[in-house]
Amino acid sequence: MTPSRATRATRSSVEEAPQSTTKVSSSYYDKEVARLQVELVKQQEFIRARGLKVLVIFEGRDAAGKGGAIQRITETLNPRAARVVALAAPTEREKSQWYFQRYVVHLPAAGEMVLFDRSWYNRPGVERVMEFCNDDEYAEFLRSCPEFERMLVRSGITIIKYWFSVSDAEQEKRFQRRLKDPTKRWKLSPMDLEARNRWVDFSKAKDAMFAATDIAEAPWWVVEADVKRRARLNVMTHLLSQVPYDDLTPTAPELPPRPPIEADYIRPPKDSQRIIPDVVP
Repeated sequence: MTPSRATRATRSSVEEAPQSTTKVSSSYYDKEVARLQVELVKQQEFIRARGLKVLVIFEGRDAAGKGGAIQRITETLNPRAARVVALAAPTEREKSQWYFQRYVVHLPAAGEMVLFDRSWYNRPGVERVMEFCNDDEYAEFLRSCPEFERMLVRSGITIIKYWFSVSDAEQEKRFQRRLKDPTKRWKLSPMDLEARNRWVDFSKAKDAMFAATDIAEAPWWVVEADVKRRARLNVMTHLLSQVPYDDLTPTAPELPPRPPIEADYIRPPKDSQRIIPDVVP
């Protein structure tokens, strides 16, 4: 018997059958981003006031939209309490350390939210597929990572893990756009181009990673990312739901009149300072 269309849809993967691929209008998107950013500021103030420790992990395929989502989330937040961590490839010294060691120093303190643009999940992903780690190192990661994250949760850290899912067709479109855009071409490394040839291998690695590390204390949340604007709004909304908060926005202070400038103070002449040229028409 041939499966019905509905049955086939339920068996499809996220990348094959996203909930919606409808584009989002600019007017709706801009309005919602502004509204959600106000709520994120309120959430940040609650995190600061209550001394919470929040770690948000962003993973996914290349060109899935992780960076754009992080930018919209942090755009209006206080950078002293909301930090983005995007580590470069490990040095030779870091390669000799305990695998999680270089990430531990970036974990949030009380009142902070830290967003990892890629994380220790490099090991079961790109390192596994590109053979940058051996079988023993890979197996040890799958064994130790759940316990490592449970330990962090017991210490008071809230862990929120997002996987940005994008179809191979949409990823290819974004790669092609990056090739044509000189401001984005830096995003295409030789590693990205090689990974492009290993779509199925990365799919298998992601499935194995989810099977081992999708734990109750720190579950994976999949963000359907074929439509960038939709993905950003969805992940911003979901992040707000993961750390319940009250509106602790400080009351706006009253500004007293500015004190008069001292009569005997004379500012230095303008030509005594270096002023950058005004080149704007």
